[in-house]
Amino acid sequence: MKEKKELIRKVKFTLFSISAGLIEIGLFTLLNEFTDWGYWACYLIALVASVIWNFTLNREFTFKSTANVPVAMFKVFIFYLIFTPTSTMIGDYLVDNLHWNEYLVTGINMLCNFILEYLYDKNIVFKGKIDTKDNRSKK
Repeated sequence: MKEKKELIRKVKFTLFSISAGLIEIGLFTLLNEFTDWGYWACYLIALVASVIWNFTLNREFTFKSTANVPVAMFKVFIFYLIFTPTSTMIGDYLVDNLHWNEYLVTGINMLCNFILEYLYDKNIVFKGKIDTKDNRSKK
């Protein structure tokens, strides 16, 4: 039963991450194609929009957590305080210096983000508060 619940959680996280990824790549594409902004600006704006979307859906439906929203958001902020500059600088270097395709670089960043964020959310952001929304509503 526990394994099935975790599989469902992973599927939900994947589906919500795909929706966040569509938001990220869609917004990135609009900014990249219709502005003269550099890679980092387009990527950063698109990333922030997708993070807010993904956090909201995953807190409510994937992790079903009653964790304090400001505290949980602060923990996510800490994750992105490390991930964002790292992925932005590496991505900017790959695109501007090595002339990699900006969409390939964004896709690689999104894949790394997907894996790392799931592990971080499960083991840090919502640790001890997973499925507490279900338990609260059953009482």
